[in-house]
Amino acid sequence: MANNKYFMHKIIGRKREIQQFQKLLQSKKSEFVAVYGRRRVGKTFLIREYFNYTFDFQHTGLSKGNTEQQLINFHNSLLRQNSSYSEPIPHNWLTAFQSLITLIEKKECASKKIIFLDELPWLDTAKSDFMMGLEHFWNGWASNRQDIILITSGSAASWMINTLINADGGLHNRITERMKLLPFDLNETEQLLSSKNCVLDKYQILQLYMVMGGIPFYLDAISSEKSANQNIEKMCFRKGAILQTEYKNLLASLFKKSENHEKIVFALSSKVKGMTRNEIVSKTKLSSGGGLTNLLNELEESGFIASYSPFNNKTKETIYRLSDFYCMFYHRFIKDNTNFDEGIWLNALDNPSHRAWAGYTFEQICLSHTVQIKKALGISGVQTSVSSWTSRTSAKGAQVDLVIDRRDQVVNLCEAKFSINPYTITKSYADNLRNKIGAFKAETKTRKSIFMTMITTFGLQKNEYSSSLVQNSISMEELFD
Repeated sequence: MANNKYFMHKIIGRKREIQQFQKLLQSKKSEFVAVYGRRRVGKTFLIREYFNYTFDFQHTGLSKGNTEQQLINFHNSLLRQNSSYSEPIPHNWLTAFQSLITLIEKKECASKKIIFLDELPWLDTAKSDFMMGLEHFWNGWASNRQDIILITSGSAASWMINTLINADGGLHNRITERMKLLPFDLNETEQLLSSKNCVLDKYQILQLYMVMGGIPFYLDAISSEKSANQNIEKMCFRKGAILQTEYKNLLASLFKKSENHEKIVFALSSKVKGMTRNEIVSKTKLSSGGGLTNLLNELEESGFIASYSPFNNKTKETIYRLSDFYCMFYHRFIKDNTNFDEGIWLNALDNPSHRAWAGYTFEQICLSHTVQIKKALGISGVQTSVSSWTSRTSAKGAQVDLVIDRRDQVVNLCEAKFSINPYTITKSYADNLRNKIGAFKAETKTRKSIFMTMITTFGLQKNEYSSSLVQNSISMEELFD
């Protein structure tokens, strides 16, 4: 590592981001970094932990502060960084950033100067000319040096993407490194829970993941002495509990005008297999144009939705699915719940609604763990494209949520099944699989070999149908790899 004063003993996962930070420390030029991602995904924690809470300057914006309050707060950060600082409170952002320049220039160390501006979007208040000040700071000073690492972060994804990363004017293409922080995968989730002395097995961790995904803030609130479903009840079905109240601030904190984002999320929550753009327009009554494109891009960049191209790759048929597990669970079970009695979740575990939710949510977990699926198939090094497919002719409505099209002349049609025991392929389900395979071959006219791939919680029960129909069987264990 370039600088051994930084320690990462508390960081779980984030290997790619750590490598990016190491590269920045070794860089021979100044770097301008934008870190963004969903609320609660751990942006600030990662930055502070990696740099061991040691910055040459650190500042966090005020969530509802006006320009005057933001400038006073910035002045206070300058004072905390240097007790001998004696400049008056800046009256605009040009002056504020000039004071920061003066502060940094007094530092004589030869190593990189790390400047961390957290919740950057909150600083850009109406008519404040904040972006002018930031532009002057970077273009007029920092970029002319070789020793500055300016790290910016913010949960307001639309601002980070549209105003900073895709900036017009003086900051156009000035970001040298962008980090989109994603939720933990199952392996990282298991590591985090293990660090909390949780002794839950993989099946219980999978159940937790279905509700809250890999969001570190939610996972950190799990009680190690409770089972997965006891934790779900405590965190989701108690009045005022963390996940019972979280949703009202979730999208509003990310997007300045979140009403239309919420309409899209709500619409997608009603159709678990996803929607085309035209179906979203029909459901939300939003106009189809550039505005909708921006909304979809912002939601996807923030990790709330995912887009899947069909096997025939017609862009207009792209399927959008709600991919944020908490949002899926909230709209399904929490939103309209007014019953906070003891045992409400625990007593509903065997009802049809719960079983249906578990089934399609496990499908979404598989969609978000394609890297692990490819590894389990032994094709990590094979060039692939991942898509979905829906029959246009089959009377039985054949659909495959995960199609892995391989360069080695094979197509994996993946079926995900959630169960509490090894999954048994019955005669009727075997007929369904044959129908899917036949419809897929006929409609796509592919000449590649078709491998039926079953992804289950506890593997397949061997019988005549599993032996004759299934080429690959992947269990829950392999999703944790």
